[in-house]
Amino acid sequence: MRLVRNRRTLVLALLVAVLGGALSGTGTALAQPAPPPNPSDDDLRHSREAVNARAGDVARLTAELAELDSMTDDLQAALAAQRETAEAALVDLQAAQDAAAAAKRRAEAARIETQAATVAIDQARSRLDEIVSSTYLQGLDAGPLGLITDATSPEDLLARAEYTDLVARTQLQAQEGLERARVDKANADSSARAALDGAKKAEAAARAAKAVADEAVAVAQAAARAQAEQLAQVAAQRAGVQRQLDAAQSADAGLRAQRQRFDDWQRRMAEERAARERAERDAAAARVAVEGRADSLRGGAAVRRVIDRAMSQIGVQYVWGGGNGRGPSTGIPDAFGSPLNRVGFDCSGLMQYAFSGVGISLPRVSRNQFHAGDRVPVSDVRPGDLIFYQNPGAPIHHVAMYVGNGRMIEAPYTGGNVRVVPMRTRGLLPQAARVL
Repeated sequence: MRLVRNRRTLVLALLVAVLGGALSGTGTALAQPAPPPNPSDDDLRHSREAVNARAGDVARLTAELAELDSMTDDLQAALAAQRETAEAALVDLQAAQDAAAAAKRRAEAARIETQAATVAIDQARSRLDEIVSSTYLQGLDAGPLGLITDATSPEDLLARAEYTDLVARTQLQAQEGLERARVDKANADSSARAALDGAKKAEAAARAAKAVADEAVAVAQAAARAQAEQLAQVAAQRAGVQRQLDAAQSADAGLRAQRQRFDDWQRRMAEERAARERAERDAAAARVAVEGRADSLRGGAAVRRVIDRAMSQIGVQYVWGGGNGRGPSTGIPDAFGSPLNRVGFDCSGLMQYAFSGVGISLPRVSRNQFHAGDRVPVSDVRPGDLIFYQNPGAPIHHVAMYVGNGRMIEAPYTGGNVRVVPMRTRGLLPQAARVL
């Protein structure tokens, strides 16, 4: 994309140069070692017409390239939004499965309590049966007539009364133990049923979430394939237009010379930009290495630390699903072309790493990071604020960090690297998130 934009700038510069030479009639003559033959008025008119026609073709092809470039940006943004939707659905599925597992564990604990209550009831019933059997086998008449009739002395009467009272207390305790055991069993049964019901509901929710996730992934994969085909078509169109553009530029020796001068300038600008980026990255990395982690930082020092951690990753490749608070990591292998051995950041992973240096843990998905801080108008954005992008009518699909002077740092898309670029306005949300 950057190459095409540079080429558009080149073409516009060449167009100005060609038109200027044609209108003055002296651009080519001054470059010759000897005066050329004096052309007739008709030769000059035909020459001007040819140059103007070629310049018009260059301008038309430049506009077509700009439109194709815009289409490529739109397709990349739509593909990123589909990926975000699939990742969010997978997060929901994992949460539902965790809830189901917890409910099953509660059900198992309730089942064990029910078993324990059942054993307690059996023991209490056995104890009561033993007391009744023992009383029956001894043949003791515990009633008032039995005490008076069978007692042989006052001492025997007193002993019989104490024994009868002991038997009565023992029976009462056994009966109370039986009742408590029954209540415990009823409570345990109720808990078991409630836990099992919770497990069933959680499992149903998990299955529903999985169905939604599967559907979202399928839709995302189908959209990715369709987008890839469309991108291939756009690339083929662009290649054809580029060939036409190259042919138009090569038709005139003056254009080729201007092209070389522009390429030299463009190379110098790219080298200077790369040197600035390396210097910024190395300086930031050095500060991060010296200062280490400091969760207690606040204010300007915290903002500087967050920006330094992000800037220290300039040049690291984009990997969908890659990166966390500890640094770059492997991404999520899927139908979008993210193999297991690729290590890097996606947009939200880079923000997680930057803010973890001051003890702030951001959510994983960019649309959730939008709710992590205070809402501020993007017109009042300050260094360290998070800025977000979305397509019309679609969820947030991209996050970047404003670093000052109209620039932002981002992990852009598959095939790109972490970079600092001017803050884009297309698709920019009117509100930013201020975490610090």
